[in-house]
Amino acid sequence: MSQPAPHATPAPSDGQLVRRLLGLAWRYRIRCIQVILLQCVLLTLGLAGLSFTGHGIDYIKHAVESRDNPVAPHAALHLKWVPEPPADWSPLAVVGVLAGVILLFAATRAVLNYSYSVAVNRLVQRHLVVDLRNELYAKLQRLSFRFYDANTTGSIITRVTGDVQNVRMFVDQVLIQSFIMAVSLTVYLIYMVSLSPGLTLACLATTPLLALASVVFSRLIQPRYAENRVLAEGLVQHFTESIQGVQVIKAFGREDEDRAAFALRNDRVRDQQRGIFWRVSTFSPSIGMLTRVNLLVLMGYGGWLVIQGQLPLGAGLVVFAGLLEQFSGQVNQLATIVNSVQQSLVASRRVFEILDAPVEVSDAPGALPCPSLRGDVRFEAVDFAYGDPATGGPLVLHAVDLHVPAGACVAILGATGAGKSALMSLVPRFFDPQGGRVLIDGVDVRDYRIDDLRRRIGIVFQESFLFSNTIAANLAFGHPEATQEQIERAARIAQAHEFITALPQGYATILGEGGNTLSGGQRQRLALARAILLEPAILLLDDPTAAIDAQTEHEIFAALENAIRDRTTFIVAHRVSTLRRADFIVVLENGRVVQRGTHEELLRVPGAYRRVAALQLVDGRDLEPEAST
Repeated sequence: MSQPAPHATPAPSDGQLVRRLLGLAWRYRIRCIQVILLQCVLLTLGLAGLSFTGHGIDYIKHAVESRDNPVAPHAALHLKWVPEPPADWSPLAVVGVLAGVILLFAATRAVLNYSYSVAVNRLVQRHLVVDLRNELYAKLQRLSFRFYDANTTGSIITRVTGDVQNVRMFVDQVLIQSFIMAVSLTVYLIYMVSLSPGLTLACLATTPLLALASVVFSRLIQPRYAENRVLAEGLVQHFTESIQGVQVIKAFGREDEDRAAFALRNDRVRDQQRGIFWRVSTFSPSIGMLTRVNLLVLMGYGGWLVIQGQLPLGAGLVVFAGLLEQFSGQVNQLATIVNSVQQSLVASRRVFEILDAPVEVSDAPGALPCPSLRGDVRFEAVDFAYGDPATGGPLVLHAVDLHVPAGACVAILGATGAGKSALMSLVPRFFDPQGGRVLIDGVDVRDYRIDDLRRRIGIVFQESFLFSNTIAANLAFGHPEATQEQIERAARIAQAHEFITALPQGYATILGEGGNTLSGGQRQRLALARAILLEPAILLLDDPTAAIDAQTEHEIFAALENAIRDRTTFIVAHRVSTLRRADFIVVLENGRVVQRGTHEELLRVPGAYRRVAALQLVDGRDLEPEAST
């Protein structure tokens, strides 16, 4: 089977990605607004606490300087929006109340900070991440086999896990933080200007340099994050393949070489991440240093204004220093935001590639329900290619015409790559043909609802995959409401009941990953039972006896005779002992039907079938004596 060509789609620009990420955040706008409002309350409380602190310092200073001639506390506080303290209050009482109010603000901020953290976590982890992963998984279920052939397992796993986490960074670490930073900087700026326009201008003179440094850093770091995702994907892919191929690795004594190869990939990821960390670690202190220059200006120019009496010490210089510190802290967040933007853009591009992948096989508008089928299958001038023929993709099937009447059993023979599996994959619409059509009961399969159609077709693939679940659950995978009696009946037909009941837990035995605790023949018999349990109108058997010895093959097909009767059956096979059981045989060569007929008819004419049969027959009898009885 040839490899399909991946779909070439133009890569989205950063602007397009940002718009899509904003659309993703818009789904959770209520929760985002709640988080932002919480932060705005925290900002207000912080400013109020800072203002009370500054005015408290001024009050203490004024009280100390005016011991012999104290003034009214209200006038000293300069807090026109706060009720005047009673006249008989001592300065110590006023200071105590101020300290209590400041402490109350701090306690409230601590509680709201906790609420803010919970709200952000609920937004991104319990909703955005979970919903996005579900959306990705749902899309993966709808994509055709072509997509999985063109993308590695490691790539898909990395996108659904790590990349989704990086996408959510755009919401909580970019969008929300950017909005909070913008609001905070605006409020701080207005407050600072109200205190001293000249001092504000002097202290913020380095701000344009911060913006320039952020743009340069952004352009520098994004390609490195893209490279990091590719290296990490390769590491996951190597790990996945090593686990799946551990038998091969051990059989050839390649453990040391495999460990070295993994270590090399791991070191590449580490070294590349170290380069990113070094750049981020350099950028953040650089931003911090620029903001610290502002403090020198504040101490020099601000101190001079205080000495000249143009700025109060507490409500002026101390509050301004607090505002500048908060302003600088928000500006320092710029480094984190820029870093998060680049990570989220790289990750979102990879996530959206899956979400945007074309669904090649889908229900047509007004698709027909498929409550039951008779099983009459007809191929009419079918052309099929895994790639796009317009771009040079080779045809796997060429003008195939084939009619399989309802209830008939057809065996398909052909060399590797002849198109046997491709032919059968068109019946349940795993793919659609590029030319011609496939009809079931006189209706184009593209006019049926896909789910209905596939539930009426039983399939056994060349390699039987079993889930990490009980044997009973595996057999009932396509028919979850099946009774235990139905499950056991299907197992008996597939000659699996005996070995199942011999297991310690019988049908309740939990299988290992992929059913690796069973032999190949046992796995194949369970797959047969799983298909039979559906009571399908059409049965597709893709070389189901390849991993089964001749005696077991004979037993299975002897038991299947009742199941196959009155059921349209396609069997891909290479053994004559299997082929001869079919009502007729179709021989494929290079995607074309070159011969068709019964076993006896094809033996009488020169051709591919007689050449294959000659290798397996002696004097017209099967070489496997068990299969000829």
